[in-house]
Amino acid sequence: MAALIAPSILSADFANLERDLGRIADADFAHVDVMDNHFVPNLTLGLPIFERLAKVSPIPLDAHLMIENPDRWAPAFAEAGAASVTFHAEAAQAPVRLARELRKLGSRAGVALRPATPVEPYLDLLAEIDMILVMTVEPGFGGQSFMPETMPKLRRLADEARRRDSAVWLQVDGGIGESTIAQAAEAGADTFVAGSAVFGAGDPEAAIAGLRASALAHRHTH
Repeated sequence: MAALIAPSILSADFANLERDLGRIADADFAHVDVMDNHFVPNLTLGLPIFERLAKVSPIPLDAHLMIENPDRWAPAFAEAGAASVTFHAEAAQAPVRLARELRKLGSRAGVALRPATPVEPYLDLLAEIDMILVMTVEPGFGGQSFMPETMPKLRRLADEARRRDSAVWLQVDGGIGESTIAQAAEAGADTFVAGSAVFGAGDPEAAIAGLRASALAHRHTH
């Protein structure tokens, strides 16, 4: 099992995004939070900026759409060059159809679950999606504290994916740092979004390496 690190540019300097993408060139993905001030109470960046980032980023972009009506908007992010597009289960009208459309456009398809959203209704979708994002904070703002009560859900997913021989990636996002990445890896996560733990570090490359090493040392083995 890999340990993929996706620093969240929500913690980067928005006036110097191209520079800050260069500072995380050792990461596996750059995680781009798209918020519409409707699905979550915050507004970040939209498609025009995303398209530009896709052209200058040294690493693939992982788009996390915290927006209403992803059925309409998500395909445009795949067309803009996202390597992976994650939409929220709570917002999608037709998740299977949307996931198939994203895959057809050449992007990985991800489904995100808020902390209170149960995983059981989505287990039968494992064959249709490439990644499940278990939010470890309430979506909307960076810098929140990790919610350990989301770990049983992650464990359930990891065990079910293994039982079904699924290659789905399990991502966590929210409050991920040196201490919490170990908990998430033990529960079955293999893809880790980290914001301030990377961009708030004096040396982002060293922070990425440290997070990856910690995740690999604690990975889920049962």
